[in-house]
Amino acid sequence: MNTRPHTVLFLCTGNSARSILAEAILNRVGAGAFQAFSAGSHPAGQVNPHACALLEKLNYPTEGFRSKNWDEFAGTDSPDMDFIFTVCDQAGAETCPIWPGHPMTVHWGIPDPAAVQGSDSEIAKAFAETYRLLHKRIEIFASLPLATLERPRLLEKLNELGRIPRESA
Repeated sequence: MNTRPHTVLFLCTGNSARSILAEAILNRVGAGAFQAFSAGSHPAGQVNPHACALLEKLNYPTEGFRSKNWDEFAGTDSPDMDFIFTVCDQAGAETCPIWPGHPMTVHWGIPDPAAVQGSDSEIAKAFAETYRLLHKRIEIFASLPLATLERPRLLEKLNELGRIPRESA
């Protein structure tokens, strides 16, 4: 029986906010059963400070997070991914590398909180909403009976999660 954690890669264009939040959430919610990573097609070069502030406020460790290129996960020496989630519409529309391990790939488009302009409280609210939606989807994902779901049914369920509206999360 295979007891290795399921590996998951969250992709976003800049790998500075949404994908970083998703990585942190799954590593906490799915500790032991999942190992999450994040990357971007055009990394911003740094993690958004509002993402770090929110994670710290929620008692997540933030050391080690960095904005990185998805090429780091496309090489032959990279871990085989079981799942890849694109969390922004731009990354979902880009041509992705061929991933080792032939992972299940799903799009969960979420508005970019880093694009919000306004007061600090408006920006913090956008990041909190993004976190809430990601947490809801990831919590459901982590609770799915992955060992017993046939691949087509699992893909259907994962796509359904990507359609959870913001108001329902």
